[in-house]
Amino acid sequence: MEFTLVSVLLLTLFLAILQLGFVIHVRNTLVASAAEGARYAANANRGPHDGTARTQALIAESLSPRLSGDVQSRVIDVGGASMVEITVTTTLPLAGLLGVERGLSVSAHAVAEPGT
Repeated sequence: MEFTLVSVLLLTLFLAILQLGFVIHVRNTLVASAAEGARYAANANRGPHDGTARTQALIAESLSPRLSGDVQSRVIDVGGASMVEITVTTTLPLAGLLGVERGLSVSAHAVAEPGT
């Protein structure tokens, strides 16, 4: 009897730790994709819309096309320097890829080259 109860408890704990690892993996992948998109958009011959497309493609390739939905980019001014900001807002995975809509938001910045 005790074995069954302890097994269920340990299995639940193990699955919760796996899911936490998956959430951290999704967040880190989104941050890396947003940073790459911001660097791509910051090139002199590119614009914010190019960074958005690059970020969406990276997310769709590395995670899932479902998670690449809401990607926004803009050029901001920080202390006189133009910067490209990419923001990704997506589902926070709580059980596999199912979870809270718009529950996870990450952003990345890159200094824009002149002419962007």
